[in-house]
Amino acid sequence: MFSPDDILFEDNHLLVVDKRCGDLVQPDPSGESALEDQIKAYIKVRDAKPGDVFLGVVHRIDRPVSGAVLFAKTSKALVRLNEMIREGRIRKVYWALTENRPQTESGELCHYILRDGRTNRSRAFDAPRPQAKEARLRYRVIGAGTRYTLVEVELLTGRHHQIRAQLAKIGCPIRGDLKYGARRSLPGGGISLHSRRVEFGHPVRREPVVVTAPVPAGDNLWASFENIEPCVF
Repeated sequence: MFSPDDILFEDNHLLVVDKRCGDLVQPDPSGESALEDQIKAYIKVRDAKPGDVFLGVVHRIDRPVSGAVLFAKTSKALVRLNEMIREGRIRKVYWALTENRPQTESGELCHYILRDGRTNRSRAFDAPRPQAKEARLRYRVIGAGTRYTLVEVELLTGRHHQIRAQLAKIGCPIRGDLKYGARRSLPGGGISLHSRRVEFGHPVRREPVVVTAPVPAGDNLWASFENIEPCVF
């Protein structure tokens, strides 16, 4: 459930929230409470809004993923941010704890992603396939423990389960991600994929905005990596 302590950044136009593993960003057919509605209810009470609260989802992340999610509080901001998303002007950086170490310490992955709606799973192929969409990301190894490797990823495209599918394709499934080949699950059903940072130009004031989400609380492995300096791709 959303808490005011989850707010990482807010002004009159924007809101960035630190999502917990397991939370829905938007309502789905399950009918479960979603972050979008919880935030609206909070703002309505906090700001004593007499009518409906406007909140547009700009940056969506999967239910088992944690970290920074970007919302627009005005229609002007939403239109401009959606345009920035389409043009690749919002930088989205993730941290992933993988079961294996990539063969090279850094690089760019390009695959063709084909989504299976029946299983809610995507497959990554090396060559084009009918209806498959090109998926690209940059990655860099930035830390390692005895069993897991910390990989920083910059998304260059936004495909269904892209990071999960592409890292699994190179033999590096994400910790806890049974759907993509991890050996074991994590308590609560989450996976060790974290939306670490979003960077963009403010849609109204034009100044740079950089928001970093702390690693998930209560996980000693994540905590051991918290103070690693960000990489420059």
